Amino acid sequence: DAKLLDVRTPEEFEEGHIAGAENIDFYAADFADQIDALDEGEQYVVYCRSGNRSGQATTLMADKGFGSVTDVDGGIVAWEAAGLPTVTAG
Repeated sequence: DAKLLDVRTPEEFEEGHIAGAENIDFYAADFADQIDALDEGEQYVVYCRSGNRSGQATTLMADKGFGSVTDVDGGIVAWEAAGLPTVTAG
């Protein structure tokens, strides 16, 4: 029952994301505040386009005391390359 976090921009998210993902823009001025609002006791799976932003986000989350945070290796690019489904917003 892990929560999916997509840390790409809202525009990237709308173009296609993993079903059930919540979008929190890594580049948003209040990104850290949005992370602080999450439940540290939940399990999170974090992804971006290729793994750079999500890697930084998972490090930040671990530093803030989140117990279970996993980065999707290779991001949504690897997800789609593996033939796994995405959905579009709207």
